[in-house]
Amino acid sequence: MAVWVCGEALIDLIPVEPGSEQRIAIPGGGPANTAHALARLEIATEFIGGLSDDQYGQRMRAEFIAGRVGLTFTPEHQLPTCLAIVSIALDGGATYEFKIDGTATFAFATKNLPDPKVVKPDAIYIGTLGTIIEPGASILKDWVLKAKEYAPIIYDPNIRSSVIPDRSRYQEVVKNWVALSNVVKASEDDLAWLYPDSDPLEIARSWVALDVELVVITKGENGIVGVTENQEVLIPGVQVDVIDTVGAGDTVGAVLVEALVEFGLEKLTSELLSHTLHRAALAASITCSRLGANPPTKAELL
Repeated sequence: MAVWVCGEALIDLIPVEPGSEQRIAIPGGGPANTAHALARLEIATEFIGGLSDDQYGQRMRAEFIAGRVGLTFTPEHQLPTCLAIVSIALDGGATYEFKIDGTATFAFATKNLPDPKVVKPDAIYIGTLGTIIEPGASILKDWVLKAKEYAPIIYDPNIRSSVIPDRSRYQEVVKNWVALSNVVKASEDDLAWLYPDSDPLEIARSWVALDVELVVITKGENGIVGVTENQEVLIPGVQVDVIDTVGAGDTVGAVLVEALVEFGLEKLTSELLSHTLHRAALAASITCSRLGANPPTKAELL
């Protein structure tokens, strides 16, 4: 069995240094980053998405294969690769502008999606643009609605307001995906944009009330919060010289999945939940200390 990570693999055009207009092309996309992070944690992983036959798509396919990420359910399309033009502020924070229309990245089709009744996954991780770009998002939602009978669903909204600036529409999309999920991971910034007048902890509690078993909120340098029905755990951040924050949240997601696969979701409470969040904070700090989405290996977290 393996973890299925579903969503987009795209190209990040990242400044060579904060504030620079000169950019380099680096494979990215939240779900793709998480798939790579899981593979580095030595978790069997299949990426479910679309890759172009252009030079960027071929590069990403080669890197998935080199990184031991499976591509059984990732077809090749004669469409261009989605591009994310990244801007890095002087404090390391990242913002994105996307070139989405007509790309292979979001060419999801029911016929290409695996049947979890036939090949049962350990877990399904899904999020970011794959859950909001239509018509693919609706195809994925229908698939997850059936798949949740066979595997836990981990959802990362990873808000991209430049793609859907309509806050109320985005809230509705997130609400629908939360209702399908066992675990939700979101950043404090995600929640601040979605619900500007609400306390992040109150939002997490409301999602738990909708039968989400675990909500994890990343707080940047201020750490990570885990919320379940019976407890709330706050873990401080790990101090590091930040190069950029690209892929940090995706790395946290991978560590959560690692723990879920190893121990089972029902056991992620008390000391084990604290241990998992500490490990996630450490992994995220290592990613932040490097250029782009470059998560740690399992050996680096020992």
